[in-house]
Amino acid sequence: MDFLENALEMVRKYSLCDHCLGRHFALLGYNLENKNRGHALKVVLVLQSCKSYLEKNPIGANDLKILVKNAFSNEAKQALKHLEKTDLTENQLKNCFLCDNTFQKLENLIQIILKRLSNYEYTTFLVGIELPVEFEERNDEFKSYFNILYGESIRHEFARLIGKRIAELSGKITEYKKPDISIIVNPFTLKIRLQINPLFVAGRYKKLVRTIPQSKWHCTKCRGKGCTNCNGTGKLYDESVEELTSELLLKISEGEKTKFHASGREDIDARMLGNGRPFVIEVSKPKNRFLDLDLLQLKINKSATGKVEISNLKFANKDFVRRLKKGESAKKEYRVLIEFEKEVSESSLCLIEDKLTETMIKQQTPIRVLHRRADLIRERYIYSVKVKTVSPKRAELEILCQGGLYVKELVSGDEGRTMPSVSSLLENQAKTLELDVLNVMLNDKK
Repeated sequence: MDFLENALEMVRKYSLCDHCLGRHFALLGYNLENKNRGHALKVVLVLQSCKSYLEKNPIGANDLKILVKNAFSNEAKQALKHLEKTDLTENQLKNCFLCDNTFQKLENLIQIILKRLSNYEYTTFLVGIELPVEFEERNDEFKSYFNILYGESIRHEFARLIGKRIAELSGKITEYKKPDISIIVNPFTLKIRLQINPLFVAGRYKKLVRTIPQSKWHCTKCRGKGCTNCNGTGKLYDESVEELTSELLLKISEGEKTKFHASGREDIDARMLGNGRPFVIEVSKPKNRFLDLDLLQLKINKSATGKVEISNLKFANKDFVRRLKKGESAKKEYRVLIEFEKEVSESSLCLIEDKLTETMIKQQTPIRVLHRRADLIRERYIYSVKVKTVSPKRAELEILCQGGLYVKELVSGDEGRTMPSVSSLLENQAKTLELDVLNVMLNDKK
């Protein structure tokens, strides 16, 4: 059976609009819309039926009537009117079996979508289609019955037509991998759901004080609800790097909430200096994406003066966050001021340099973090250690090491849980007085 015979059998059995007839021959011809393809097929079938009629074949008149009733063909109607002086009335017409004439209503749906989208700034979008089970099954059974080989799915046609029209009217771009907004549409029920994908802003931060944590620290007793222990704030610390950097971005973007990602973290009493620690702020459901990041950076630095300073703000994506997390084990450089119980000699300090440089350290989870981390033994590499005498009992160490090394425990030994340590090598108990992170060696360029 050739495709014309197949098309005729389709309209003999079911009422089909131009879209739903043409869709089943979508791979035949190029730069054609299914609507035009379906209309062209119907015109050829009218010509074929007229030929049969003129050849006195009774099937010709019958097929013309079918083409009027089931194919909604004005050409067939005009042919019948001319050949048989018959004018089929409108009440004889049906709705399309496969789409219930939904394709004819798309322009109204698209205007509704555009109105919803007008509340958001975006550059890229993607249309997804939800179909009632009844119509999805009906289309699948139709394709199976007629053994469709060159067709397109109804879901794909709806998505393609709606997406193309939105792009034309809005000037935005269809993006299949990482759209700013995903538009989930049910063309039959007119239900529209917008999936606003997150906004990611990356940069580096310096923490200039020793009194604030990296992230918001909920009260351990009330878990953020507010109690007497936290004076009703729900927090153990009034401020954090996360809050000082995220709150203004959340306000400007008009998002719902933020999530702070960073390449590792420093202790509350440690400073983050040098060129800063790489971070990403993820904003959920932002209304505004077209942000002036230079101005945002200035405003954040002004509001956090003396506490936190950010630099190199840029737009990022989810892949960048993954790179950031993988980079937690990247090289890091620390400066630590330590104090010994007993006075220490220059030769002893030289021993620290010699024994800890190019050494693998074994660390059992520190006692101070056991409440939140699994009790495991981790190995971390030290690339180099440089020691400088400060006083008979004090020294300053500069340590270049693999990320994830617990530096305070490297100094103290943590009751033997870190080996080797400064304390164990010199048999002289040492403790950390001050700790600064000088460098996080992560390639965070796009």
